Amino acid sequence: MTFSSLYEEPSDGPDLRARLRAIAVEHGMAVCGGNGMGFANQVSKVRATGFLTPDVIRRGPVTLLSHSGSAFSALAFSDRGLGFDLLVSSGQEVVSTMADYMAYALERDDTRVLALLLETVRDPHGFRAMLERAAERDVAVLALKVGRTTASQAMVTAHSGALAGEHGAYEALFDAFGVHEMRSLDELADTIELFSSPRRVRRGDGIASVHDSGGERAMFVDLAEDLGVPFASVNDATIARIADTLDPGMESANPLDAWGTGIDADRIFREAFAAFADDPAVSASVFCVDMTLQGEPYDEGYLLLAHEAYTATAEPFCVLSNLASAVTQHEVRMLRDVGVPVLEGTENGLRALGHLLDDAAFRARAPVGSVAQVDVAVRARWRDRLANGARLSEHDGLSLLAEYGLETAASRSASSAEAAVEAATGIGFPVVLKTAAPGITHKSDVDGVRVGLADADAVLAAYDDLGSRLGPDVTVAAMVPPGIEMALGVLADPTFGPLVLVGAGGVLVEVLHDRALALPPLDRAGARRMIDGLAVRPVLDGVRGAEPADVDALADAIVRLSVLASDLGELIAALDVNPVIVGPKGCVAVDALVELPRA
Repeated sequence: MTFSSLYEEPSDGPDLRARLRAIAVEHGMAVCGGNGMGFANQVSKVRATGFLTPDVIRRGPVTLLSHSGSAFSALAFSDRGLGFDLLVSSGQEVVSTMADYMAYALERDDTRVLALLLETVRDPHGFRAMLERAAERDVAVLALKVGRTTASQAMVTAHSGALAGEHGAYEALFDAFGVHEMRSLDELADTIELFSSPRRVRRGDGIASVHDSGGERAMFVDLAEDLGVPFASVNDATIARIADTLDPGMESANPLDAWGTGIDADRIFREAFAAFADDPAVSASVFCVDMTLQGEPYDEGYLLLAHEAYTATAEPFCVLSNLASAVTQHEVRMLRDVGVPVLEGTENGLRALGHLLDDAAFRARAPVGSVAQVDVAVRARWRDRLANGARLSEHDGLSLLAEYGLETAASRSASSAEAAVEAATGIGFPVVLKTAAPGITHKSDVDGVRVGLADADAVLAAYDDLGSRLGPDVTVAAMVPPGIEMALGVLADPTFGPLVLVGAGGVLVEVLHDRALALPPLDRAGARRMIDGLAVRPVLDGVRGAEPADVDALADAIVRLSVLASDLGELIAALDVNPVIVGPKGCVAVDALVELPRA
């Protein structure tokens, strides 16, 4: 373990970090740090910390691995008593990386949760392998990835000397392996506590919640909708059963305001919890009350009700206090000591519950199905073509897509007016004329596109205009029937390799930034998940009387593109397919831009 930042004044030869790493690698040594706060191994009872840590850290099923020493300390000192089996402040990871610590933790049966605070990933292959192992072992991975924005990426680079990378790659990686992404330490703490319970979602379609306040229930509903956390669609028998217990005038529903007059509230709470526990639609039950000071005796009131409700069911159950600062820690310790998770704050608690439901959805996914591959000769020819570094025209890009099974608009290249007319005649009117001048990536920005050219005279006039301004090279393409404009793409991430993209198309791709990314390969189910996560998704179902778009055809195009990404991704810097026109029957790529890696 080294706590030092390992900085030394620049000089000739390897710096201190490089020399330390070389020695460690030569002798097979694991080294934690530098610029970290050490580790605490609860299982072997070994601590190597350079700064103050609590005398007693509660033992539990969670391994915490943090690039931030302050976050390491904050979670270790948290007065909510989170339970850990291992805590590591890995710092700069000059020798041992987060993947190494994950491998160590995943060798132990008592590790059920990996909580990660990430600035970057220094061993992408090892990290990905450990996420795969965690998924195989059904170990929940909770990741707080900092450096998502441009400003914070610059800070991360300066702080750790590591590139933060494009966050979309982490989104794709996390989705592929069921990693739950956090946005704050408070959300991480609540989710750690909820996943520390051995109870995982086994059934149902949402949560059930019981409240002692109508106003706080309404707030809970608002935030649940904002965060996409669904309420269970409980059956009529459950509603009737609860209605029989409520004070007159109270509504039987999920979520439930059970207080009424408060005269017989304890009995009503008990009956409501029992009814929800018996309903097969309920994935998890939540007791939403502000855990303010109750006072002695402690074996009655909300503490007793929560304990009884928890022990009466084998399904997930938690207490959620709407105001974090209202939680009286020494009293709720009684709940935590018997295994009842207590979540602190409405929004963070709902986010944690959303992760619990997402965990069940990930575990229910079928393995990625097989996808038809392209002919070996096609793959080899395009690999040779891309490897030679010669620029690909738009026509070349569309040809590449077509050979990988995507439907494309018929197109031809031309470099004179006569050739343009000949190409248009061969394709069939009407046509589109687009500049193919080298270096122009966004044709609309330079007024380089003419659509709906109905005859030879129109083609000649359009060519005269484009050729005089932008040069002689053009692409002539067939007009495609109208539909929804989408965008597809392949991106080469420097850390995790090729990614597949789908998003809102046309000029909206940059304005809305509505996109989803995934690791290839993908089957249709994976492609549909990408589409379903887009904000533009409802438009594909048809609005204002429009016929629904062919979402299956779009999904199939994504699948075919994922095969291309798997085969050729390391030879492409970026492939933009924008727009893709998704009509009532079919999905057609009308433009393609291929960017090759810089030499």
